Amino acid sequence: MAKNTRKISSLLIKNLLVSNERSNFRGGFCLNGREFGKPFSFSSSASVEKTMVSEGGLKDYEEYRRSLYGNNITHRALLVDAVGTLVVPAQPMAQIYRQIGEKYGVEYSENEILNRYRWAYEKPWGNSRLRYVDDGRPFWQYIVSQSTGCSDSQYFEELYHYYATDKAWRLCDPDAERVFMALKKAGVKIAVVSNFDTRLQSVLRALNCEHWFDAVTVSAEVAAEKPNPTIFLKACELLDVKPEDALHIGDDRRNDLWGARDAGCDAWLWGSDVNSFKEVAEKIGVQV
Repeated sequence: MAKNTRKISSLLIKNLLVSNERSNFRGGFCLNGREFGKPFSFSSSASVEKTMVSEGGLKDYEEYRRSLYGNNITHRALLVDAVGTLVVPAQPMAQIYRQIGEKYGVEYSENEILNRYRWAYEKPWGNSRLRYVDDGRPFWQYIVSQSTGCSDSQYFEELYHYYATDKAWRLCDPDAERVFMALKKAGVKIAVVSNFDTRLQSVLRALNCEHWFDAVTVSAEVAAEKPNPTIFLKACELLDVKPEDALHIGDDRRNDLWGARDAGCDAWLWGSDVNSFKEVAEKIGVQV
C-alpha cells in the first residue's frame, strides 16, 4: 500500500509540473513564470513542492524522494544531455563553416551562414521523423549545403570529421569528471541521452570522458529523438533502473524537460534549475 502511494504521489507531482510547464509555454505571453489572464501558475518544481506543502498536501519533495531509498539520495540514476549541457562547440559553428569553407569557395558571412543554418535546421527533414540515422551524413550534407551554398563533397567531409574531434568541443563544466566520479562512488548510475548521430561515441572518446558513463544512448542508434519518451526509457533500460528512479538534466525545455517527464523520469533544466554538475550532485544528496 505504501509503495503504491509513493508511486501515485510521484506521478501526481510530475503531471502537475508537465501540465503547468506546457500551459505557460503555449500561452506565449509569460512574465517570470506567470501568464497574464491566469490567476495562478507554477514556474518551477520548487514552486509546486512548496505550494503542496503549504496547502497540507505532500511533505517536502526532497525529503519524500530521500525516503524512497533510505541512503539520503533522491535518485538512483542521472541522465545527461550532450550538446548544450555536457559539451558545447569550442568555436561558433558559423565561424568554423566559414573558415574551413573559404578554400572551397564559401563566400557567405558568418551571420548569413548562421541564419541559413537555423532556417535549414528548423525545416522538416524529408519524410522522416528522424534527422539522425546511423552516421547522419545525408542530414548534415543538406544542412552544410543549405547553410553555405557549397555542395563540395570534400568540404563536407572535412567539416564532418572535424566535429568528431576534441578540437570541435569543450566540456561545459570543468568539474564534471570529479562530480561524476563522486556520484558513481555513491551508487548513482550515469548515462548520456542525446539527439546525435553515431559520432557521439567518438566525441566522448576524444574528450577522454567516455568512461564517466555507464551507458550512452544516442537517437541515431535507438531510432527515437527527444522528446520521444522512447530514448529515455532505453537509457533507463541500459542502466537497469525504473524511470521514476532517474533524473534527467538538459538545456532544452521541450526535448529534455517535457520528454523526460513524459517517460516518467524527473527532470531539471540546465541553466535554470541547476547551473553546475556539483549543484546537481548536492541536490541529489551527494557531497563533492
